[in-house]
Amino acid sequence: MATRTWNANRAAEGASDEFIDSAQRLRRLKRLSGIARLMDTAIGIPGTRIRFGADSIMGMVPLIGDGAGALVGLYIVNEARRMGVPREKLIRMVGNVAVDSVIGSFPLVGDVFDVYFKSHRRNVHMILDHFGIDRDELKRKR
Repeated sequence: MATRTWNANRAAEGASDEFIDSAQRLRRLKRLSGIARLMDTAIGIPGTRIRFGADSIMGMVPLIGDGAGALVGLYIVNEARRMGVPREKLIRMVGNVAVDSVIGSFPLVGDVFDVYFKSHRRNVHMILDHFGIDRDELKRKR
């Protein structure tokens, strides 16, 4: 459990705990969304709608690449747990990471699978849906 410290500047400004928590959650979600984009859709193939990311590239290195992708996926799941996502959704998120890691570990077939099964983005979308946040809200500057 995280401890909260007193911030005299925030109290003087009249900021409520709900606003601070909401702003912190939005910052975390933006960070997680950026990680998911880097891992799953950072690079597009010109003239097609096919996008892939670091997860697909790292997956070409047997076992080590898929393991690294799984660690990033588990980081996203852990952040979701810290934000209060229910256990049922966390289990589904871990399942997404497991499917991506297991099938992705097969040579060639796994590499093609990684391009189409974007577990990191699926998991971030589950978090956004849980909190009722529109994906476009993460793109806005604040």
